[in-house]
Amino acid sequence: MEDNPAASADVAKNRALLQQLEQLLGHHRVISDAQRNEHYRTGFRSGEGSAVAVVFPETLMQLWHTLEVCVEAGAIIIMQAANTGLTEGSTPNGHDYDRPIVVINTLQMNSIHLLGDGAHRGEQIVALPGATLHSLEKLLAPLQRSPHSEIGSSCLGASIVGGIANNSGGALCQRGPAYTELAVYAQVNADGHLQLINHLGIDLGETPQEILTNLENGTFFQVGKLPHPTGARARMASDRDYVARVQDVDADSPARFNADPRRLFEASGCAGKVAVFAVRLDTFPIPERTRTFYIGSNDADVFARLRRGLLTELPSIPLLGEYLHRDMFDLAADYGKDNFYTIEKLGTRRMPRFFALKGRIDAWLEKQTWAPRYFSDRLLQRLSRLLPQHLPERMLDYREKYQHHLIVKIADDSIEPAQQWLQGFFAHRDNTGDFFACDAKEASKAMLHRFVSAGAAMRYQAVHCRTVGELLPLDIALRRNDMDWEEKLPAEIADQLEYRLYYGHFLCNVFHQDYILKKDADPAAVKKAMLKLLDSRGARYPAEHNVGHLYQAPDAQTSFFEQLDPTNTFNPGIGKTDKHRRCCNCG
Repeated sequence: MEDNPAASADVAKNRALLQQLEQLLGHHRVISDAQRNEHYRTGFRSGEGSAVAVVFPETLMQLWHTLEVCVEAGAIIIMQAANTGLTEGSTPNGHDYDRPIVVINTLQMNSIHLLGDGAHRGEQIVALPGATLHSLEKLLAPLQRSPHSEIGSSCLGASIVGGIANNSGGALCQRGPAYTELAVYAQVNADGHLQLINHLGIDLGETPQEILTNLENGTFFQVGKLPHPTGARARMASDRDYVARVQDVDADSPARFNADPRRLFEASGCAGKVAVFAVRLDTFPIPERTRTFYIGSNDADVFARLRRGLLTELPSIPLLGEYLHRDMFDLAADYGKDNFYTIEKLGTRRMPRFFALKGRIDAWLEKQTWAPRYFSDRLLQRLSRLLPQHLPERMLDYREKYQHHLIVKIADDSIEPAQQWLQGFFAHRDNTGDFFACDAKEASKAMLHRFVSAGAAMRYQAVHCRTVGELLPLDIALRRNDMDWEEKLPAEIADQLEYRLYYGHFLCNVFHQDYILKKDADPAAVKKAMLKLLDSRGARYPAEHNVGHLYQAPDAQTSFFEQLDPTNTFNPGIGKTDKHRRCCNCG
């Protein structure tokens, strides 16, 4: 067999790159063995690809030098934190890249700095790239403040920067998508040079050494407001316009979606096309009082009118409004029961470690010939059958009466007006349905039931993989003025489905739609037909999980990616864009 000079040269270059990384970070923080780093090259739900190495810098300066080494070697860089995304956005995708790939895991750099003094302490924070929502919740709790997102992503250990990079949504309709215009990030310019940009609005020094050392230590010389590029206002540390936007119920566009050009700004929505070192974010006061109302109806039109009224006729809009269809209620009650008990008994703070451990066990079991597919899910599902009924009696009663369920949480001075408004709403003969005010236990269980519904379809598909087809999950944003929110599928699509499961953030008109296909259904064909139908309805997708490698990025988002990363060094192929290097001005 003749030698392949090009292949030999590639092997030599990769070996030299590995040696440089090991010299910089130490041998134990560079994993090049494919079996040992498989967990980091595999998406949370799907997707995987090859990489020369997965590396774990422990300081911001190590991260900067790692980027320098990779850029000098002409390698692809994929930034990764907790890898909890659902659309394959933080892992390699396949094996058809034109350059070696280095995955940089940032979880070791997890500090959070509180800004403000006295009564204003913690009103803003600076989070480093590995800091998690769950750790921020814990840090803010004594200050009676909370982060942008709460139960949900925080249970999985999702990172703060990951949420910003993907304009992630969430249940809290007063806060909108995760967003900031204040960040420190590195990008490769059109000349192929790595540059560090400090748009944090904080004086950290001049050189990368000064900026990153001071940032890591929390040595802030001056905290101020950074002017917006237009000069019209100071840069925002959250989407302060969102409440007015979601209240505009007559607008012919969605309230939020990942590719919204309004919220693509530097680190926000970057999808890993730059390396984010820190973000500066607002935090939010915890309400003094809250009350949760559980609402049911069999008429989708009633819920459409309910949504408009809750957003426009109260002193302030609800904190959240979470929807469950009866079919999703049933599936979550059965296939989310063990997760429900685990979170209820262990608390949310232990869940990131639990899910990470389960992921590693699943990866190990996949390699064992004696273990059936999805062994841990099958085992947990069998054990869950032994658990007693976990849902409150009044929720179960509403399940029997109504197919549409809504959980609405109200705060402080809006509680009594909301209760009176709901009484008046359902007193009208056209508004069939009912509601009840939850006690503390019912409120907690209702929200927990809604949360575990997000994984119930995955569990069902795993347990019944021999008899059902693939899981097709979509997250969509309907127009704010869309009253016809309930999906109606043509027979040619409906006949391909075993289950269609609906849940979501109702007041934002954002829905998660999980479809479990029949065994012989073609997933690609069904998805194509689904997306065509959504296009005809004026919906936008994805709404909050971002394009990853599963969706085609629209033109505005593609242009944004190219502006951030002109040489296509970071996370190439995201949004089904080109994976190859762009030369630009680098000769």
